[in-house]
Amino acid sequence: MLNGKTAVLAVTGSIAAYKIANLARMLKKLHCNVQVLMTENAVNFINPITFETLTGNKCLIDTFDRNFQYSVEHVALAKQADVVMIAPASANVIGKIANGIADDMLTTTVMACPCKKIVSPAMNHNMFHNPIVQDNIEKLRHYGYEIVDPDYGMLANGDSGDGRMPDEEVLLKYILKEIAFEKDMTGKKVLVTAGATREAIDPVRFITNHSSGKMGCAIAEAAMLRGAVVTLVAAHMDVEPPMFVNTVNVTSAEDMFNAVTENSDNYDFIIKAAAVADYTPVSAADEKIKKSDDDMKIELKRTKDILKYLGGHKRNGQVICGFSMETDNVLENSRKKLASKNCDMICANSLRKAGAGFGTDTNIITLITADGERELEIMPKSQAAHIILDEMMKIVK
Repeated sequence: MLNGKTAVLAVTGSIAAYKIANLARMLKKLHCNVQVLMTENAVNFINPITFETLTGNKCLIDTFDRNFQYSVEHVALAKQADVVMIAPASANVIGKIANGIADDMLTTTVMACPCKKIVSPAMNHNMFHNPIVQDNIEKLRHYGYEIVDPDYGMLANGDSGDGRMPDEEVLLKYILKEIAFEKDMTGKKVLVTAGATREAIDPVRFITNHSSGKMGCAIAEAAMLRGAVVTLVAAHMDVEPPMFVNTVNVTSAEDMFNAVTENSDNYDFIIKAAAVADYTPVSAADEKIKKSDDDMKIELKRTKDILKYLGGHKRNGQVICGFSMETDNVLENSRKKLASKNCDMICANSLRKAGAGFGTDTNIITLITADGERELEIMPKSQAAHIILDEMMKIVK
C-alpha cells in the first residue's frame, strides 16, 4: 500500500516513545520507507537500535553526526518525506517548533520539510492544559500542522487525564489518510449508507436483517482516503465506523430515509450500501397485543424506498449507486433495479456464493451500468470499494 512512500517519525522524550516502535513496524509491513529521528532525551526511553532494526535505516539523533551517508542529511531527508509525524511530541519540542527554534536534528529536519506534518502531544494532564502549551499547539495548527488530540486515561505518573498519546493503530490511520492514496476525490462530497435498519415490533422485538455494515464502511473509508468529504449514515453495524468521516447514527428505515434525503443534492456521489428492512409494523410499538404470543399477528407496511427517491430527485452531475443482493436471477433483477430506481450503477451480488454477502470480509460483485457490466472476482471489501469508486468517477466524467 505504501510502496515508494517515505514516513519520517520524529520521537521526543516521553514514556510513550515505546509505542512508536510498533508504529514503525506496521508501516514497514505496508512497504513504507521509515526514517526515525530522535531527540537526545528520547534515547533515555527507547534505544535507537530498536528503530534501526525495525526500519533498516540509521536512526538520526545528532545534527553533526558524520557516520551516515550524505544523502540522508536533514535537508535531503526533508525532501524525501511524504509525511512527518512527531510522536510523542513533548511540550518542549512543540514549543520549539511553534516558535521557529531548530537546534537539533529533529527540529531542523521538521522545519525543512515541506510535506504534511502531524503532531501527537503526549505529556502530563496539567502540562498539556498549560496556557502556554495550548497557545503553541494553536500556533502549529495556524501554520498547517495537524494535531492528534490526546486520549483520556491513566498517565505515567498514575494520574488520570487527557495527555495520553493514542495507540499506534490510531496514529497509523492519520498517516494512511495522508499518503495511502492519491487524492483524486478532493472536493467531492460523498454520502454512504451502511448497516441494518431495525423496525420495532414492541419494546423488545424488531424486524431486521444480517447486514454487518462492512461494505458501506469500506466504501466510506476508501472515499475518505482519496480526499473526499464523507458522511456515513449508519444503522446497526458489526464494525466501528471509519475515522475522519462524519457519522450519522440511525435506527429505523424512516430515520435513514430522513437522514439521506435531507440536503441530498449537496452530495456528488451517493452509495446506498445499507440493507434496509423492507417492512415495518403498522401498529405503534406500545399498542396492546393479544394475550397469547401464539395468537399475535403483526400487520406490516412497506418502508420508504430510499434508492427510488434518490433516483427520482437526482440533480445534474450527481452519481447514484445502489446495491442489489439477490438469491436468484441476480443480474436480471439487478438490471431491472437499475432502470426502475433511475440509478447510475448497481452493485449486484448473490447470497448463494461463498465469500460474498452479509458479514464477510470479502465480496463478489458485478457492477452494472447503462453501458454494460463488469464482473469482479472475489476480493476484500476494502479493495472492491476502490473499484466501485473508480467506476463512479468514470461516470461523472
